Amino acid sequence: MSAARVIHGARKLDADGHVDEFWLATQGERIVATGSGTGWRAFAEGAEVVDASGHWLTPGFIDVHSHGAGGHGYEEGPDDMVAALATHRKHGTTRSVLSLVANPLAELRESLEDIADIAEDDPLVLGAHLEGPFLNPERRGAHNAEFLRTPDDPELVEQLIGAARGTLRQITIAPELPGAMEAIDVLVEAGVVVAVGHTEATEDQAAAAFDRGARLLTHAFNAMPGIQHRAPGPIVAALDDDRVTLELILDGLHVHPDVAHLAFVQAPGRIALVTDSMAAAGAADGDYRLGSLNVTVTDGLAVLRGTTSIAGSTLTQDAALRIAVQRTRVEPAAAVEALTLTPARVFGLDHELGRLATGYLADAVLLDSDWNVKRVWAAGEPLA
Repeated sequence: MSAARVIHGARKLDADGHVDEFWLATQGERIVATGSGTGWRAFAEGAEVVDASGHWLTPGFIDVHSHGAGGHGYEEGPDDMVAALATHRKHGTTRSVLSLVANPLAELRESLEDIADIAEDDPLVLGAHLEGPFLNPERRGAHNAEFLRTPDDPELVEQLIGAARGTLRQITIAPELPGAMEAIDVLVEAGVVVAVGHTEATEDQAAAAFDRGARLLTHAFNAMPGIQHRAPGPIVAALDDDRVTLELILDGLHVHPDVAHLAFVQAPGRIALVTDSMAAAGAADGDYRLGSLNVTVTDGLAVLRGTTSIAGSTLTQDAALRIAVQRTRVEPAAAVEALTLTPARVFGLDHELGRLATGYLADAVLLDSDWNVKRVWAAGEPLA
């Protein structure tokens, strides 16, 4: 069991707002008490005491869409998965969904099995996200067109669900593809969160997918039609539906900060900041692989080699927080909510993740006044 710990003298910031002189006490993996002022002293005996010195204290960040970091991609095998996760955890991400690009089906099944194995041993791994293979080839982005499929094969859908052994958290589908609506029914019944993305869907097609149970929009504004005044498209369908959460890659490159600001205004509490990071996140510029494709990273921008097509990001979630607050004009509490409570809510985990409150899992990030990570804890244990 994790040692008892008290963190005091913090500026708490979560979806419930800002509290000065905040403290919390943990025992094992849970928060057992919180308050402000000097009440922490009653929990100090026998505990590790951490003086936050007026720094920000937020819940641990949750990334529901990431492909790697630190020079390692999740498609490359279990050791690379573990190494990539370690990089993200240093930047405040305490819970992760591991995303897979379109690959040959045998490789996808193997990767799903690897993620299931890791999730059994590491509760900080929430499961897998299949970003492929059910994508529109015209909006495939950094996915190999050879490995895309239509979701009209029920046996294939069941194979992917089975390979994950209950750890397939989400899947991205273009709802205009043959068999997509029926596949959404099967996946929702299996407890998988369905996301609309890499799509040419109209507003009506996206709305139909949401009515069938899809609850996410994969990296809003990217790999989908933009908002046209006579063709609103899937973005407006998602903004208008209170059941739907919109992923946003807030690196200043995928979506202009002013457009991101509009999304926060139009969908309060429904923006989930994701990294969609590839192996170069937290690593140097250079040449990398994303699934079967070659990627070149220059000044932090990842593109398919020889093209201008963006291939994931080099983002970490602490950087997304800084951009949200400093460039996107998002209130700090709303920015933190988009990294914590909102992604927890997507998977029905908002009763134990995403808040600094009694009974919640003891995931926390300490940041300085410029939003740089100083300390990280997950399930009561220090990560950085």
